[in-house]
Amino acid sequence: MNKLLARAEPFTYQLLRIAVGLLFAFHGAQKLFGLFGGQRVALISQFGAAGVIELVGGLLIAAGVAVSPVAFICSGEMAFAYFQAHFPRAVVPIQNGGELSALYCFTFLYFAARGRN
Repeated sequence: MNKLLARAEPFTYQLLRIAVGLLFAFHGAQKLFGLFGGQRVALISQFGAAGVIELVGGLLIAAGVAVSPVAFICSGEMAFAYFQAHFPRAVVPIQNGGELSALYCFTFLYFAARGRN
């Protein structure tokens, strides 16, 4: 079983990168364009900056372009979002609604540390 999974690892990593990148880009599209049930925010605002990072960063990660530096920026954005919006409510993500921010943060940190597409 381990040999089979080891051979599938490059493909599963690519699938993870593409899926996570696209899902992240959808969050940016919500903020910037009001798509997918979101509300538009002012481009020149903290949420607007987050939307640009999410949309552009997510698409670049999904496409496999400059994954390490872009994922590092996206990871930082999610860490910032967690500590600014969720942590003040409670420490534990399940209690403060920050599970998605934490999951994105550590997934992007893994992509950045992996160092290759």
